Amino acid sequence: MATGLHTSVGQRVSFSKTVSESDVYLFAGITGDFAPNHVDEQFMRQTQYGRRIAHGALLVGYMSRASTMIVEKMAGEGAALYPVSLGYDRVRFLKAVFIGDTITVTYVVTGCDSDRNRTTANIEVTNEGGEVVAVATHIMKWLPTG
Repeated sequence: MATGLHTSVGQRVSFSKTVSESDVYLFAGITGDFAPNHVDEQFMRQTQYGRRIAHGALLVGYMSRASTMIVEKMAGEGAALYPVSLGYDRVRFLKAVFIGDTITVTYVVTGCDSDRNRTTANIEVTNEGGEVVAVATHIMKWLPTG
């Protein structure tokens, strides 16, 4: 189903990234979220996780990168609209992401509403073992330039 949005249901992008210690510490510094589950290895050794975990909001940041990738793909196809994120619905963190895990973020367009200039997409984050660790639905509004 092609639309004036220059995209179609099923269009997808994905990328992989190893979550580094510097990712977690820089994110903690930017947000002020120095909770022990992210920055205190000794504390976390005593929990069911056994080690530090990445911020859930950091995973949402990686989801945002995937939305930027879909925008870049559309720009390459001649889109004359620019996007504004309206938000992420049904965000769920299903499993812990540990420092050193390699995650893959997959963004799939699931809906195109030309009348409202909106797209929706399902986002799934998996770890290197193929386990789904996070999911969300992204809503994007497309506005005319100029």
